[in-house]
Amino acid sequence: MNIVTLLEMAATGTPDRVAIGRDQTSGETATGPGTGQLTYPGLLARARAGAAVLRDRQARALVYIGVNGSAFAEALFASAWAGIPLVPLNYRLSREQLAFLLGRQERALVVSDLDPLAGGPVLTTRQWSALCAAPAPDVPRWADDPEATAVLLYTSGTSSAPKAAILRHRHLTSYLLGSVEFGAAGEDEAMLVSVPPYHIAGVSNLLSNVFAGRRIVYLDSFTPGGWLAAVRDERVTHALLVPTMLASITEHLSGVPDAGTPTLKSLAYGGARMPAPVLERAMRLFPTAGFVNAYGLTETSSTIAVLGPDDHRAAMSGDPVARARLGSVGRLLPGIEARVRASDGTAAPAGTPGDIDVRGPQVSGEYRGARSGLDDGGWLATRDRGWIDDDGYLFIEGRADDTIIRGGENVAPAEIEDVLLEHGAVAQVAVVGLPDERWGQSIAAAVVPRAGHAVDAEELRSWARSRLRGSKTPELIVFRDTLPHTPTGKLLRREVLADLLSGRPEPSQLS
Repeated sequence: MNIVTLLEMAATGTPDRVAIGRDQTSGETATGPGTGQLTYPGLLARARAGAAVLRDRQARALVYIGVNGSAFAEALFASAWAGIPLVPLNYRLSREQLAFLLGRQERALVVSDLDPLAGGPVLTTRQWSALCAAPAPDVPRWADDPEATAVLLYTSGTSSAPKAAILRHRHLTSYLLGSVEFGAAGEDEAMLVSVPPYHIAGVSNLLSNVFAGRRIVYLDSFTPGGWLAAVRDERVTHALLVPTMLASITEHLSGVPDAGTPTLKSLAYGGARMPAPVLERAMRLFPTAGFVNAYGLTETSSTIAVLGPDDHRAAMSGDPVARARLGSVGRLLPGIEARVRASDGTAAPAGTPGDIDVRGPQVSGEYRGARSGLDDGGWLATRDRGWIDDDGYLFIEGRADDTIIRGGENVAPAEIEDVLLEHGAVAQVAVVGLPDERWGQSIAAAVVPRAGHAVDAEELRSWARSRLRGSKTPELIVFRDTLPHTPTGKLLRREVLADLLSGRPEPSQLS
Protein backbone atom coordinates (compact mmCIF):
# COMPACT_ATOMS: atom_id res chain seq x y z
CA MET A 1 0.00 0.00 0.00
CA ASN A 2 1.16 3.53 -0.85
CA ILE A 3 0.53 6.30 1.69
CA VAL A 4 -1.43 8.20 -0.99
CA THR A 5 -4.06 5.47 -0.67
CA LEU A 6 -4.66 6.65 2.90
CA LEU A 7 -5.19 10.21 1.69
CA GLU A 8 -7.59 8.94 -1.00
CA MET A 9 -9.57 7.12 1.72
CA ALA A 10 -9.82 10.36 3.71
CA ALA A 11 -10.84 12.35 0.63
CA THR A 12 -13.57 9.83 -0.18
CA GLY A 13 -14.77 9.31 3.39
CA THR A 14 -14.75 12.97 4.52
CA PRO A 15 -14.98 15.04 1.33
CA ASP A 16 -16.16 18.24 3.05
CA ARG A 17 -13.72 18.18 5.96
CA VAL A 18 -10.77 20.56 6.25
CA ALA A 19 -7.44 18.76 6.26
CA ILE A 20 -5.16 21.72 6.91
CA GLY A 21 -6.02 25.25 7.88
CA ARG A 22 -7.18 27.79 10.38
CA ASP A 23 -10.52 27.88 12.15
CA GLN A 24 -12.60 30.23 10.00
CA THR A 25 -15.10 30.77 12.82
CA SER A 26 -12.51 32.27 15.17
CA GLY A 27 -12.62 35.73 13.58
CA GLU A 28 -8.86 35.68 13.05
CA THR A 29 -7.46 36.39 9.59
CA ALA A 30 -4.43 34.23 8.79
CA THR A 31 -1.78 35.42 6.36
CA GLY A 32 1.25 33.86 4.74
CA PRO A 33 1.82 30.67 2.76
CA GLY A 34 -0.16 27.62 3.74
CA THR A 35 -2.56 29.42 6.10
CA GLY A 36 -5.74 28.99 4.02
CA GLN A 37 -8.08 26.04 4.36
CA LEU A 38 -7.40 22.89 2.35
CA THR A 39 -9.89 20.03 2.25
CA TYR A 40 -8.91 16.38 1.92
CA PRO A 41 -9.98 16.21 -1.74
CA GLY A 42 -8.06 19.45 -2.27
CA LEU A 43 -4.93 17.98 -0.75
CA LEU A 44 -5.29 14.89 -2.93
CA ALA A 45 -5.61 17.10 -6.04
CA ARG A 46 -2.50 19.04 -5.04
CA ALA A 47 -0.57 15.82 -4.52
CA ARG A 48 -1.54 14.81 -8.05
CA ALA A 49 -0.36 18.13 -9.49
CA GLY A 50 2.87 17.96 -7.51
CA ALA A 51 3.52 14.46 -8.80
CA ALA A 52 3.18 15.79 -12.35
CA VAL A 53 5.80 18.46 -11.60
CA LEU A 54 8.19 15.86 -10.23
CA ARG A 55 7.74 13.57 -13.23
CA ASP A 56 8.10 16.39 -15.74
CA ARG A 57 11.40 17.35 -14.11
CA GLN A 58 12.49 13.71 -13.88
CA ALA A 59 13.30 14.13 -10.19
CA ARG A 60 14.51 11.11 -8.29
CA ALA A 61 13.96 12.69 -4.88
CA LEU A 62 12.15 15.67 -3.42
CA VAL A 63 14.16 17.53 -0.79
CA TYR A 64 12.11 19.73 1.56
CA ILE A 65 13.97 22.37 3.60
CA GLY A 66 11.35 24.46 5.31
CA VAL A 67 9.02 25.00 8.22
CA ASN A 68 5.67 23.38 8.83
CA GLY A 69 2.80 24.17 6.50
CA SER A 70 0.62 22.83 3.72
CA ALA A 71 3.66 22.84 1.38
CA PHE A 72 5.13 20.02 3.45
CA ALA A 73 1.93 17.97 3.20
CA GLU A 74 1.86 18.54 -0.55
CA ALA A 75 5.50 17.46 -0.78
CA LEU A 76 4.99 14.23 1.18
CA PHE A 77 2.02 13.01 -0.84
CA ALA A 78 3.27 14.30 -4.21
CA SER A 79 6.56 12.45 -3.86
CA ALA A 80 4.68 9.28 -2.82
CA TRP A 81 2.42 9.61 -5.87
CA ALA A 82 5.46 10.08 -8.13
CA GLY A 83 7.18 7.05 -6.61
CA ILE A 84 10.21 8.91 -5.27
CA PRO A 85 11.36 9.53 -1.69
CA LEU A 86 10.78 12.71 0.25
CA VAL A 87 13.93 13.93 2.04
CA PRO A 88 13.10 16.51 4.74
CA LEU A 89 16.23 18.31 5.91
CA ASN A 90 16.81 20.46 8.96
CA TYR A 91 16.64 24.09 7.86
CA ARG A 92 18.63 25.06 10.97
CA LEU A 93 21.75 23.29 9.71
CA SER A 94 24.67 25.34 8.47
CA ARG A 95 25.02 25.94 4.73
CA GLU A 96 28.02 23.61 4.74
CA GLN A 97 26.03 20.81 6.37
CA LEU A 98 23.12 21.29 3.99
CA ALA A 99 25.44 21.34 1.00
CA PHE A 100 26.94 18.04 2.14
CA LEU A 101 23.53 16.39 2.51
CA LEU A 102 22.25 17.83 -0.77
CA GLY A 103 25.32 16.45 -2.50
CA ARG A 104 24.16 12.97 -1.51
CA GLN A 105 20.79 13.31 -3.28
CA GLU A 106 20.79 12.28 -6.93
CA ARG A 107 18.72 14.45 -9.31
CA ALA A 108 16.67 15.97 -6.52
CA LEU A 109 14.17 18.79 -6.81
CA VAL A 110 14.67 21.06 -3.80
CA VAL A 111 11.88 23.03 -2.12
CA SER A 112 13.44 25.64 0.14
CA ASP A 113 13.18 29.28 1.14
CA LEU A 114 16.92 29.45 1.86
CA ASP A 115 18.65 31.63 -0.71
CA PRO A 116 21.12 31.03 -2.23
CA LEU A 117 21.17 27.27 -1.91
CA ALA A 118 23.27 25.08 -4.15
CA GLY A 119 22.51 21.48 -5.02
CA GLY A 120 20.12 21.39 -7.93
CA PRO A 121 16.84 22.99 -9.04
CA VAL A 122 15.28 24.99 -6.21
CA LEU A 123 11.68 26.12 -5.76
CA THR A 124 10.48 28.29 -2.90
CA THR A 125 7.59 26.94 -0.84
CA ARG A 126 5.34 29.53 -2.49
CA GLN A 127 6.42 28.43 -5.97
CA TRP A 128 5.97 24.78 -5.08
CA SER A 129 2.49 25.34 -3.62
CA ALA A 130 1.50 27.42 -6.64
CA LEU A 131 2.48 24.56 -8.96
CA CYS A 132 0.54 22.11 -6.79
CA ALA A 133 -2.53 24.37 -6.93
CA ALA A 134 -2.50 24.61 -10.73
CA PRO A 135 -4.57 22.25 -12.90
CA ALA A 136 -2.59 19.09 -13.56
CA PRO A 137 -2.41 17.05 -16.76
CA ASP A 138 -3.27 13.37 -16.74
CA VAL A 139 -1.09 11.68 -14.16
CA PRO A 140 -0.90 7.89 -13.85
CA ARG A 141 -2.20 6.47 -10.57
CA TRP A 142 0.42 5.90 -7.95
CA ALA A 143 2.04 2.49 -7.74
CA ASP A 144 1.03 0.43 -4.70
CA ASP A 145 4.54 -0.86 -4.13
CA PRO A 146 4.98 -1.43 -0.38
CA GLU A 147 8.74 -1.81 -0.82
CA ALA A 148 9.22 1.62 -2.39
CA THR A 149 10.97 4.21 -0.25
CA ALA A 150 8.54 6.83 1.03
CA VAL A 151 10.86 8.95 3.19
CA LEU A 152 14.58 9.27 3.78
CA LEU A 153 14.81 10.74 7.27
CA TYR A 154 18.08 11.73 8.86
CA THR A 155 18.49 10.66 12.47
CA SER A 156 19.26 13.38 15.01
CA GLY A 157 22.86 12.28 15.50
CA THR A 158 22.97 13.05 19.24
CA SER A 159 25.60 10.37 19.83
CA SER A 160 26.94 9.73 16.30
CA ALA A 161 26.89 11.15 12.78
CA PRO A 162 23.40 11.48 11.25
CA LYS A 163 22.29 8.58 9.06
CA ALA A 164 19.54 8.49 6.46
CA ALA A 165 16.93 6.05 7.76
CA ILE A 166 14.91 4.38 5.00
CA LEU A 167 11.17 4.31 5.70
CA ARG A 168 9.28 2.32 3.10
CA HIS A 169 5.56 2.61 2.45
CA ARG A 170 4.94 -0.68 4.25
CA HIS A 171 6.62 0.64 7.40
CA LEU A 172 4.51 3.81 7.54
CA THR A 173 1.22 2.13 6.60
CA SER A 174 1.84 -0.65 9.15
CA TYR A 175 2.23 1.99 11.86
CA LEU A 176 -0.99 3.73 10.86
CA LEU A 177 -3.13 0.63 10.40
CA GLY A 178 -1.96 -0.71 13.75
CA SER A 179 -2.42 2.42 15.84
CA VAL A 180 -4.96 4.80 14.25
CA GLU A 181 -8.66 4.22 13.62
CA PHE A 182 -9.69 5.43 10.18
CA GLY A 183 -12.04 8.43 10.22
CA ALA A 184 -12.31 8.35 14.01
CA ALA A 185 -11.86 12.11 14.53
CA GLY A 186 -14.90 14.24 15.26
CA GLU A 187 -15.79 17.19 13.03
CA ASP A 188 -14.62 19.69 15.64
CA GLU A 189 -11.25 18.07 16.31
CA ALA A 190 -8.08 19.96 15.45
CA MET A 191 -4.44 18.97 15.90
CA LEU A 192 -1.79 21.61 16.61
CA VAL A 193 1.55 20.50 15.16
CA SER A 194 4.67 22.26 16.40
CA VAL A 195 7.27 19.54 15.79
CA PRO A 196 9.36 20.19 12.65
CA PRO A 197 8.88 18.33 9.36
CA TYR A 198 12.38 16.80 9.44
CA HIS A 199 11.48 14.88 12.64
CA ILE A 200 9.72 11.50 12.47
CA ALA A 201 6.91 12.97 14.56
CA GLY A 202 6.33 15.60 11.87
CA VAL A 203 5.88 12.88 9.24
CA SER A 204 3.84 10.45 11.34
CA ASN A 205 1.67 13.22 12.80
CA LEU A 206 0.64 14.35 9.33
CA LEU A 207 -0.17 10.81 8.24
CA SER A 208 -2.04 9.81 11.39
CA ASN A 209 -4.22 12.92 11.42
CA VAL A 210 -5.04 12.53 7.72
CA PHE A 211 -6.03 8.91 8.35
CA ALA A 212 -8.15 9.91 11.36
CA GLY A 213 -9.76 12.82 9.46
CA ARG A 214 -8.62 15.52 11.88
CA ARG A 215 -7.98 19.17 10.92
CA ILE A 216 -4.28 20.06 11.17
CA VAL A 217 -3.09 23.46 12.33
CA TYR A 218 0.60 24.10 11.76
CA LEU A 219 2.69 26.29 14.04
CA ASP A 220 5.74 27.27 12.01
CA SER A 221 7.73 28.54 15.01
CA PHE A 222 7.31 27.74 18.68
CA THR A 223 7.06 30.10 21.63
CA PRO A 224 5.10 29.27 24.81
CA GLY A 225 2.82 32.28 24.38
CA GLY A 226 2.29 31.62 20.68
CA TRP A 227 1.46 27.98 21.32
CA LEU A 228 -1.08 28.83 24.02
CA ALA A 229 -2.68 31.49 21.81
CA ALA A 230 -2.98 28.99 18.94
CA VAL A 231 -4.64 26.40 21.19
CA ARG A 232 -7.19 28.97 22.34
CA ASP A 233 -7.82 30.76 19.02
CA GLU A 234 -7.98 27.58 16.92
CA ARG A 235 -10.05 25.60 19.43
CA VAL A 236 -7.36 22.93 19.39
CA THR A 237 -8.37 19.55 20.78
CA HIS A 238 -5.12 17.61 20.26
CA ALA A 239 -1.47 18.63 20.48
CA LEU A 240 1.98 17.04 20.47
CA LEU A 241 5.03 18.53 22.16
CA VAL A 242 8.59 17.57 22.92
CA PRO A 243 9.53 17.79 26.63
CA THR A 244 11.54 21.02 26.34
CA MET A 245 8.51 22.72 24.80
CA LEU A 246 6.21 21.54 27.57
CA ALA A 247 8.76 22.64 30.17
CA SER A 248 8.91 26.14 28.70
CA ILE A 249 5.11 26.33 28.67
CA THR A 250 4.91 25.40 32.34
CA GLU A 251 7.54 28.05 33.09
CA HIS A 252 5.54 30.60 31.10
CA LEU A 253 2.47 29.73 33.19
CA SER A 254 4.31 30.00 36.51
CA GLY A 255 1.94 31.14 39.23
CA VAL A 256 -1.17 30.43 37.11
CA PRO A 257 -3.47 27.64 38.41
CA ASP A 258 -4.95 26.75 35.00
CA ALA A 259 -3.69 27.16 31.43
CA GLY A 260 -7.11 28.27 30.21
CA THR A 261 -7.37 25.83 27.30
CA PRO A 262 -10.81 24.21 27.76
CA THR A 263 -10.97 22.66 24.26
CA LEU A 264 -7.70 20.72 24.68
CA LYS A 265 -8.56 17.09 25.37
CA SER A 266 -5.36 15.28 24.37
CA LEU A 267 -1.77 16.35 24.96
CA ALA A 268 0.89 13.94 23.72
CA TYR A 269 4.59 14.23 24.42
CA GLY A 270 7.63 12.32 23.23
CA GLY A 271 10.93 12.56 21.40
CA ALA A 272 13.01 12.78 24.58
CA ARG A 273 12.76 11.91 28.26
CA MET A 274 10.12 13.85 30.18
CA PRO A 275 11.24 14.98 33.67
CA ALA A 276 8.64 13.89 36.20
CA PRO A 277 8.34 17.31 37.92
CA VAL A 278 7.61 19.01 34.58
CA LEU A 279 4.94 16.42 33.73
CA GLU A 280 3.23 16.76 37.09
CA ARG A 281 3.10 20.56 36.78
CA ALA A 282 1.68 20.23 33.27
CA MET A 283 -1.04 17.82 34.39
CA ARG A 284 -2.19 20.36 36.97
CA LEU A 285 -2.15 23.20 34.43
CA PHE A 286 -4.10 21.29 31.76
CA PRO A 287 -6.84 19.52 33.74
CA THR A 288 -9.08 18.85 30.73
CA ALA A 289 -6.34 17.13 28.70
CA GLY A 290 -5.64 13.43 28.62
CA PHE A 291 -1.86 13.05 28.61
CA VAL A 292 -0.17 10.54 26.33
CA ASN A 293 3.49 9.52 26.37
CA ALA A 294 4.49 8.27 22.90
CA TYR A 295 7.81 6.43 22.62
CA GLY A 296 9.44 5.56 19.34
CA LEU A 297 12.41 6.04 17.06
CA THR A 298 13.01 7.31 13.56
CA GLU A 299 13.82 3.73 12.60
CA THR A 300 10.48 2.46 13.94
CA SER A 301 8.29 4.82 11.87
CA SER A 302 7.32 6.68 15.05
CA THR A 303 5.47 5.33 18.10
CA ILE A 304 5.93 1.78 19.35
CA ALA A 305 4.75 2.18 22.97
CA VAL A 306 2.12 4.39 24.61
CA LEU A 307 1.34 5.44 28.17
CA GLY A 308 -2.26 6.57 27.95
CA PRO A 309 -4.50 9.04 29.77
CA ASP A 310 -5.86 6.45 32.22
CA ASP A 311 -2.33 5.60 33.36
CA HIS A 312 -1.55 9.30 33.84
CA ARG A 313 -4.69 9.87 35.88
CA ALA A 314 -4.06 6.79 38.00
CA ALA A 315 -0.54 8.04 38.75
CA MET A 316 -2.00 11.13 40.43
CA SER A 317 -4.36 9.08 42.62
CA GLY A 318 -1.74 8.28 45.24
CA ASP A 319 -1.32 4.60 44.34
CA PRO A 320 2.48 4.03 44.50
CA VAL A 321 2.43 1.35 41.77
CA ALA A 322 0.47 3.57 39.40
CA ARG A 323 2.71 6.53 40.24
CA ALA A 324 5.82 4.52 39.43
CA ARG A 325 4.39 3.77 36.00
CA LEU A 326 4.38 7.50 35.24
CA GLY A 327 8.11 6.99 34.71
CA SER A 328 7.45 4.43 31.98
CA VAL A 329 6.63 4.87 28.29
CA GLY A 330 3.67 2.53 28.63
CA ARG A 331 2.84 -0.67 26.81
CA LEU A 332 3.80 -1.80 23.33
CA LEU A 333 1.48 -1.20 20.38
CA PRO A 334 -0.13 -4.24 18.71
CA GLY A 335 2.31 -6.01 16.44
CA ILE A 336 5.40 -4.72 18.28
CA GLU A 337 7.65 -7.03 20.29
CA ALA A 338 10.40 -5.98 22.68
CA ARG A 339 13.11 -7.85 24.55
CA VAL A 340 15.65 -6.81 27.14
CA ARG A 341 19.16 -8.20 26.85
CA ALA A 342 21.46 -8.55 29.85
CA SER A 343 25.18 -7.75 29.54
CA ASP A 344 25.93 -11.38 28.57
CA GLY A 345 23.35 -11.28 25.77
CA THR A 346 20.78 -13.46 27.53
CA ALA A 347 17.18 -12.39 28.18
CA ALA A 348 16.90 -10.24 31.31
CA PRO A 349 14.14 -11.15 33.80
CA ALA A 350 11.18 -8.80 34.26
CA GLY A 351 12.24 -5.67 36.12
CA THR A 352 15.94 -6.11 35.35
CA PRO A 353 17.61 -3.39 33.24
CA GLY A 354 19.36 -4.20 30.00
CA ASP A 355 19.61 -3.23 26.34
CA ILE A 356 16.26 -2.96 24.55
CA ASP A 357 15.58 -4.55 21.15
CA VAL A 358 12.32 -4.26 19.19
CA ARG A 359 10.79 -5.79 16.08
CA GLY A 360 7.57 -5.56 14.12
CA PRO A 361 6.19 -4.67 10.68
CA GLN A 362 6.71 -0.92 11.18
CA VAL A 363 10.37 -1.33 12.20
CA SER A 364 12.79 -0.43 9.42
CA GLY A 365 16.35 -0.48 10.73
CA GLU A 366 17.59 0.29 7.20
CA TYR A 367 20.03 3.07 6.39
CA ARG A 368 21.05 4.33 2.99
CA GLY A 369 24.56 3.27 2.07
CA ALA A 370 24.94 1.08 5.15
CA ARG A 371 24.12 -2.43 6.27
CA SER A 372 20.77 -3.07 7.89
CA GLY A 373 20.46 -2.55 11.61
CA LEU A 374 18.27 -5.66 11.93
CA ASP A 375 19.72 -8.96 13.05
CA ASP A 376 18.82 -12.32 11.50
CA GLY A 377 15.70 -12.49 13.67
CA GLY A 378 14.47 -9.07 12.59
CA TRP A 379 15.39 -7.40 15.90
CA LEU A 380 16.53 -3.76 15.99
CA ALA A 381 18.87 -2.68 18.78
CA THR A 382 17.38 0.63 19.95
CA ARG A 383 20.53 1.56 21.90
CA ASP A 384 18.24 2.47 24.78
CA ARG A 385 18.56 0.85 28.19
CA GLY A 386 15.60 -0.05 30.33
CA TRP A 387 13.37 -2.83 31.59
CA ILE A 388 9.85 -4.27 31.28
CA ASP A 389 7.81 -4.89 34.41
CA ASP A 390 5.52 -7.87 35.07
CA ASP A 391 2.53 -6.05 33.56
CA GLY A 392 4.29 -5.17 30.31
CA TYR A 393 5.15 -1.54 31.03
CA LEU A 394 8.38 -0.44 29.34
CA PHE A 395 10.75 1.76 31.32
CA ILE A 396 13.54 3.67 29.56
CA GLU A 397 16.61 4.61 31.60
CA GLY A 398 18.28 6.44 28.72
CA ARG A 399 20.72 5.80 25.94
CA ALA A 400 23.10 2.91 26.54
CA ASP A 401 26.03 5.25 25.83
CA ASP A 402 24.82 7.58 28.59
CA THR A 403 24.99 5.02 31.41
CA ILE A 404 27.55 5.96 34.06
CA ILE A 405 29.60 3.07 35.46
CA ARG A 406 30.88 4.13 38.88
CA GLY A 407 32.81 1.54 40.83
CA GLY A 408 31.24 -1.25 38.77
CA GLU A 409 27.69 0.03 39.42
CA ASN A 410 25.50 1.11 36.50
CA VAL A 411 24.01 4.54 37.25
CA ALA A 412 21.20 5.98 35.09
CA PRO A 413 21.56 9.77 34.69
CA ALA A 414 17.77 10.12 34.50
CA GLU A 415 17.29 9.02 38.11
CA ILE A 416 19.63 11.73 39.40
CA GLU A 417 18.25 14.37 37.04
CA ASP A 418 14.68 13.79 38.24
CA VAL A 419 15.73 14.21 41.87
CA LEU A 420 17.57 17.47 41.17
CA LEU A 421 14.63 18.78 39.13
CA GLU A 422 12.39 18.35 42.16
CA HIS A 423 14.35 21.19 43.81
CA GLY A 424 12.43 24.42 43.33
CA ALA A 425 15.50 26.34 42.15
CA VAL A 426 16.42 23.97 39.30
CA ALA A 427 15.02 24.54 35.80
CA GLN A 428 17.18 22.12 33.78
CA VAL A 429 19.88 19.59 34.57
CA ALA A 430 22.15 17.17 32.73
CA VAL A 431 24.09 14.42 34.49
CA VAL A 432 27.15 12.85 32.86
CA GLY A 433 30.06 10.63 33.84
CA LEU A 434 33.60 12.01 33.98
CA PRO A 435 36.77 9.85 33.86
CA ASP A 436 37.95 8.98 37.37
CA GLU A 437 41.08 7.01 38.30
CA ARG A 438 39.54 5.54 41.43
CA TRP A 439 35.92 4.84 40.45
CA GLY A 440 36.22 4.56 36.68
CA GLN A 441 33.71 7.38 36.32
CA SER A 442 32.52 10.10 38.66
CA ILE A 443 29.12 11.78 38.53
CA ALA A 444 28.85 15.40 37.39
CA ALA A 445 25.78 17.60 36.96
CA ALA A 446 25.34 20.74 34.87
CA VAL A 447 22.46 22.79 36.29
CA VAL A 448 20.44 25.69 34.88
CA PRO A 449 18.87 27.58 37.82
CA ARG A 450 15.26 28.71 37.63
CA ALA A 451 14.88 32.42 36.91
CA GLY A 452 14.86 34.45 40.11
CA HIS A 453 16.17 31.61 42.29
CA ALA A 454 19.57 31.23 43.91
CA VAL A 455 21.13 27.93 44.91
CA ASP A 456 24.64 26.64 45.53
CA ALA A 457 26.27 23.32 44.77
CA GLU A 458 26.41 22.10 48.36
CA GLU A 459 22.67 22.66 48.82
CA LEU A 460 21.92 20.62 45.70
CA ARG A 461 24.32 17.88 46.74
CA SER A 462 22.64 17.63 50.16
CA TRP A 463 19.26 17.54 48.44
CA ALA A 464 20.37 14.65 46.24
CA ARG A 465 22.10 12.77 49.05
CA SER A 466 18.93 12.84 51.18
CA ARG A 467 16.97 11.17 48.36
CA LEU A 468 19.59 8.93 46.74
CA ARG A 469 22.41 6.76 47.95
CA GLY A 470 25.70 8.57 48.49
CA SER A 471 27.22 6.76 45.51
CA LYS A 472 24.65 8.48 43.25
CA THR A 473 25.24 11.98 44.60
CA PRO A 474 27.08 14.17 42.05
CA GLU A 475 30.68 14.81 43.03
CA LEU A 476 30.75 17.85 40.76
CA ILE A 477 28.04 20.43 40.15
CA VAL A 478 28.42 23.35 37.75
CA PHE A 479 25.96 26.06 36.82
CA ARG A 480 25.13 27.10 33.28
CA ASP A 481 22.79 29.61 31.64
CA THR A 482 21.57 27.03 29.11
CA LEU A 483 22.06 23.39 28.14
CA PRO A 484 22.61 22.21 24.55
CA HIS A 485 19.63 20.55 22.86
CA THR A 486 18.76 19.54 19.34
CA PRO A 487 15.99 21.62 17.71
CA THR A 488 13.60 18.79 18.59
CA GLY A 489 14.44 18.93 22.28
CA LYS A 490 16.92 16.09 22.75
CA LEU A 491 19.68 16.84 25.23
CA LEU A 492 23.10 16.83 23.59
CA ARG A 493 24.80 15.05 26.43
CA ARG A 494 28.05 14.69 24.54
CA GLU A 495 28.34 18.49 24.37
CA VAL A 496 27.73 18.76 28.11
CA LEU A 497 30.50 16.24 28.66
CA ALA A 498 32.85 18.08 26.29
CA ASP A 499 32.12 21.32 28.14
CA LEU A 500 33.01 19.80 31.51
CA LEU A 501 36.13 18.14 30.14
CA SER A 502 37.33 21.34 28.48
CA GLY A 503 38.20 23.00 31.76
CA ARG A 504 35.93 25.96 31.09
CA PRO A 505 34.12 25.96 34.48
CA GLU A 506 35.35 28.73 36.74
CA PRO A 507 36.36 27.74 40.29
CA SER A 508 33.41 29.68 41.70
CA GLN A 509 31.04 27.50 39.68
CA LEU A 510 32.37 24.20 40.97
CA SER A 511 31.29 22.16 43.93
